[in-house]
Amino acid sequence: MVTDPAATAATLRYYRAIRVPSQDLLLIPGSTFVMGDCLGEGNDDERPAHLVHVSAFYMDRYEVSKALWDAVCVWATNAGYAFANPGSAKATNHPVHTINWYDAVKWCNARSEKEGLTPCYYADTNLTVVYKTAYDVTNAPSVRWSANGYRLPTEAEWEKAARAGAGGHRFPWHDADTITHSRANYYSLVSPDLPYDVSSTRGFHPAYRSGGYPYTNPGGALPPNPYGLCDMAGNLREWCWDAYAADWYGQRAATETNTPGPPQPLANRVTRGGAWRDNANYSRCADRLDENPFNALNVLGFRCVRRP
Repeated sequence: MVTDPAATAATLRYYRAIRVPSQDLLLIPGSTFVMGDCLGEGNDDERPAHLVHVSAFYMDRYEVSKALWDAVCVWATNAGYAFANPGSAKATNHPVHTINWYDAVKWCNARSEKEGLTPCYYADTNLTVVYKTAYDVTNAPSVRWSANGYRLPTEAEWEKAARAGAGGHRFPWHDADTITHSRANYYSLVSPDLPYDVSSTRGFHPAYRSGGYPYTNPGGALPPNPYGLCDMAGNLREWCWDAYAADWYGQRAATETNTPGPPQPLANRVTRGGAWRDNANYSRCADRLDENPFNALNVLGFRCVRRP
């Protein structure tokens, strides 16, 4: 097992205690960690496991709620932003879904500008035109990585945050390598391929399978991981910044720092974390899926990160 030296109990309590004023963000400590399938059980695109260094960053404690999405969108539509999808949710305290990758990227910019921060995404390579309306599947927006505004997490940042400072584990918790409905909102199956799904309840999560699809839960309804982040397994899959390449891990050097993923342009983007209708396999920290960035589905949401 590889353990992040920063993941002592005292350090975790310290980082969970830090907040950005008026926002529910948590500071994720920087460190080098083992990214990928460390248990030898995943898909080919999760291998080889490799060392990645990620600098410290803030991350939303919860997936972006419908209430927060709407508040930013009201401001954004008066500031020249255009979204392809209005977003939907089971309730205002549930995560927003049915928004595509482009919507999420532009919303991050709008949230930044609304709070007086420097946007991260731009429509031009000179980083002068804030990305507000464009859609181009062959060219992703340019990124000002040094900006203090909100953005989607890189795939490496997402996995670092999900693993919460400890290597060698299957899920975003450290005290067990099994999963149950007491820990995550997912579709539980009895299967020889999923021996780690030991839930006493099966199928959809019993507390949330009502009122029609999607069977999401509100943020904070289930226990957080050791970094204090909720729903890093289940509820909604989360958009990441990275373009998807199935063989990307095999192309990488042994140790990388703050990798933004494969070079552009590539069409599909990475999603992480599994969703309410996905089986336990998709809730593993190492699992990665590719999704067309134009797709807006009731299993897709997101959370934001920003630099300290």
